[in-house]
Amino acid sequence: MNKLDQLITTFDLGLRTVFASPHAGRPYPAKGPEADMSETERAQAAALMRVNHVGEVCAQALYAGQALTAKNENVRVELEQAAREETDHLAWCEQRINELGGRKSLLNPLWFGGAFGIGVVAGMLGDKWNLGFLAETERQVEAHLDGHLHKLPEADAKSRAVVEQMKIDEIKHAQTAVDHGGAPLPAPVKWAMQRAADVMRQTASRV
Repeated sequence: MNKLDQLITTFDLGLRTVFASPHAGRPYPAKGPEADMSETERAQAAALMRVNHVGEVCAQALYAGQALTAKNENVRVELEQAAREETDHLAWCEQRINELGGRKSLLNPLWFGGAFGIGVVAGMLGDKWNLGFLAETERQVEAHLDGHLHKLPEADAKSRAVVEQMKIDEIKHAQTAVDHGGAPLPAPVKWAMQRAADVMRQTASRV
């Protein structure tokens, strides 16, 4: 596709990510009956899964921006493959939010637009930094998911199953990026990414 086609495709992706319900290509990891949880526990789990859903909205936008400006076709293919797997996460998180009686973030259009811009910039810096940014993003997401496994209500096995499969996939994405030549990011960049993610998590848990 030429750049105009890619932009049109990205715009369509944004509309579908923010306003439509995605369809997963893999089975839903959460099986079995719903746990007996209090309203407080259900609300807590729903808020955590809303944060995870926002992370997946950002992942769709980030990878689209990175793929749009990637210099190497192999790098673009890897980014697009990772994005397809992240679509599963997006669908799973939305399904789990619905099961818990929660809602998605009201700021999803903002999250998508901001992450897309960051992805475009990462791609323009060159493929080694593009892949390095992907690897660092996935490492930070892995740590974030670890934290949620500790915060989720102990009885909520279904949310845990979703988060655990997401974590497995994020580890794989990070390693793939490194294997294809991703460069380690400077410490100040990693710090800035962590602070931005903190703001997103705190905001998405409420709005």
